[in-house]
Amino acid sequence: MKLFRYLALIIYYGFAQFLPHSYTPVVGPIAKAIRGALCRIIFKQCGRNVNIERRAHFGSGFHITIGDNSGLGANCHVPNDTQIGHDVMMAENCYILARNHAYADTTIPMRLQGSVRKRTVIGNDVWIGRDVIMTPGRTICSGSIIAAGTVLTKDFPEYAIVGGNPGKLIKLRK
Repeated sequence: MKLFRYLALIIYYGFAQFLPHSYTPVVGPIAKAIRGALCRIIFKQCGRNVNIERRAHFGSGFHITIGDNSGLGANCHVPNDTQIGHDVMMAENCYILARNHAYADTTIPMRLQGSVRKRTVIGNDVWIGRDVIMTPGRTICSGSIIAAGTVLTKDFPEYAIVGGNPGKLIKLRK
C-alpha cells in the first residue's frame, strides 16, 4: 500500500498537478477526476467529490484528511497534517504555515533553536478567500468565512466573518 501512495505522489507532482483547472471546458472534469483519484490514494482520508485544483501543494499528503465536497484551490500550500472538514471552499494562493521558529531562549540565536510544528484544523462549511495566509496551529471553526487577503494569526468562534491584516472579526453570521 505504501508503494502505491508513493507512486501516486510521484504521478501527482510529476504530471497531474499541471493538468488544467477543473472548470476548463471539456478537459477540466477529467483533470479534476485524475487529481481526485490520486489524492484518494495519497491522503490519510479523502471524502467524496473532493476538488484538488492545479498546482496545489500538500507535502507528502499522507496525514491530510479532507471531507466530502471540499477542495484545495490552485497554488495552495497545505501542510501534510492538516485536517479539513466537509464543504470547505478554499480559493487560490492560500498558504497554511505549519512551523514557526523557536525563540524562547534569548541566550541562543533563534536560528539554532529549531522550530515548533503546529497542526491546522478547518471545520465544516468554511469559505477561505484568495491569498489567505494562516500562521501555524490555526483552528477555523465551522461556518466561518475568511476574507481574501486575510493574515490569520488567531482563532475565532463559529460562524465568524474575518478579514484584514491581522485578521479581525468583522461580524458573526448568526
